[in-house]
Parts: sequence; C-alpha cells; structure tokens
Amino acid sequence: MADAAALFEANSAEEFAAMRDDYLQTAIRLGGAIEPVERVEDIVIGRPDGGPAVPARAYWPKALEAVGALVWLHGGGWCIGDLEGFDRVCRSLCNAAAAVVVSVDYRLAPEHRYPAAVQDADLAVAWATGHGAEQLAYDASRVAVGGDSAGGNLAAVAALHARDALRAQLLVYPALDPAMESASYDEFGDVPLLTRDAMAFCWRTYLGSEDPPVAPEPDAAPLHATELAGAPPAYIAVAGHDVLRDDGVAYARALEEAGVDVTLRDFDDMSHGFLRWGGVVDRARELIAELGAHTREALRA
Repeated sequence: MADAAALFEANSAEEFAAMRDDYLQTAIRLGGAIEPVERVEDIVIGRPDGGPAVPARAYWPKALEAVGALVWLHGGGWCIGDLEGFDRVCRSLCNAAAAVVVSVDYRLAPEHRYPAAVQDADLAVAWATGHGAEQLAYDASRVAVGGDSAGGNLAAVAALHARDALRAQLLVYPALDPAMESASYDEFGDVPLLTRDAMAFCWRTYLGSEDPPVAPEPDAAPLHATELAGAPPAYIAVAGHDVLRDDGVAYARALEEAGVDVTLRDFDDMSHGFLRWGGVVDRARELIAELGAHTREALRA
C-alpha cells in the first residue's frame, strides 16, 4: 500500500500534473471493478454571479428509486483528486446509499487557494438542496453531505454553513486542524501513506502560507469552530494508523458536547486513504457499506 499510494510533494505545474495523474492511476489500480449503476450524468453547477460553473457528476442507484442525494467532496489534500479518481467510490456509495450521489469537482490549490474550495462546496450544497433536486429528480429536503480527508474538511464546513438544510454529514478521516499538534501526528508522522511532512505540504498549498495560522478561521479549520450546535448528525470514520485520526476523534467529541448526534467509527487496523482501495482491501468495502447505511437511514427518516 505504501509503495502504491504514498502522497509526494510538488513544486511546479509539471510536478502537480504528475502528482494528480499518479493519484488517478492509484485509484484505478486499487479501486477494483467499476460497479454498475442505473446511470451517470456529467453536470455543471452554475454560479449565481455568472462566474465559471463547477463541474460535477451525478450517479443514480441501480434498480432503485433514489429518495434523496449525497453531495460528495473528494479527498486529495485540496490540491489533487478529480471526478475520475473518485468514480469507483461514488458508484459504490450510490448503490450502498440508494441515493443520487453528486460528486463535486471543486477548484484545487495552488491555482485556487482557500477559500475557493469552500465556496464551491457551499455552492454545491445550495444547488443540491434547491434547483439541483428538481433537475435530478429527488426530494430537496433529503440531502446529506460527505467527504474524505480534505473533502471531509470541506464537508464539515459546508455542513455548518447549511446546517438547517442537510440531513447528515459523513466525514472520512477528515483533515481539520493545520496546527498538526495531536498525538496521532507524533505516533504516525512517518507512515508513508500520509506523513506529517506531506500533510504540512497540503496545508501550505491550500492556505498559501509556510506557517500554520495562529488563530485559523473555522472555515479553514473546522476543529476551531465554536458554534456547533444544530449541526447535522455526523458519521465520522477514522483510520487507526493515520496522522489525522485525532482530528476526527476530537471533532466527534466537540460535536457531541454541542448536542449533535455522532457515530464515531475507528477502523483501527487501517491507514489513510483506504476508502479508495475497494479492489484490494476488504475494510474499504466495509466502510462503503456503513456510509451507505448511515446515508439511507438519515435520508429516509
């Protein structure tokens, strides 16, 4: 796994292009067979101000009527990842959740630094709980948001911004604090799948600063958010051998203290990124099944 899926740094446009291609090829190698769904449609989410639209891809579950939708924000350190790299994950999520999955191709750093990705995530959620429901034919009141890693960060932020419009938030090993001071960073900082240095590179690329902010904005670092009451119920999955493990655990506790319903799941024998390894790791399929079940329950309640 470490040889196949480790994240490396980039310092030029050519290196970023190579890193993004490697991320896609890893998803193809480790993601397994392409799961059939009822249909797939590439769509665009327009901006109210007329700016460039956000590309997205919608998936419908096989042989089922979708009751609602799950907006999915992919991982990749805010600087890599795309619709193709998460196609296998979103197909499986779609069938497991019996819901329309809307995969969002939000803008990436360093070409578009914070808060561009946050703005795109907010736009996607607003669209999914409004016009998008009419366009894709599901109930606009039955929408959840989710994401993995950097996408988990964006999903957590979007959930706080649209807390009254969403049924649930699903966060998979989310990156929530640029301070990187938790015990899991000390314990797993050298695990090749996501080292401390690689995570520091991702935060620098996203925020555009060499040093972590002294008082990070909650829209960049949800672990620093203080107004959590009323946030959508959360399913949070962490990997036991991951520098980000304690971010997810701490956020789960903070949400619980604010009165939010939380399901915290520790995949204690896994490392960062395993959601995309469904072709070779059983636990990836287990996680997909749990995400699907949690989404179904939330959307049908």
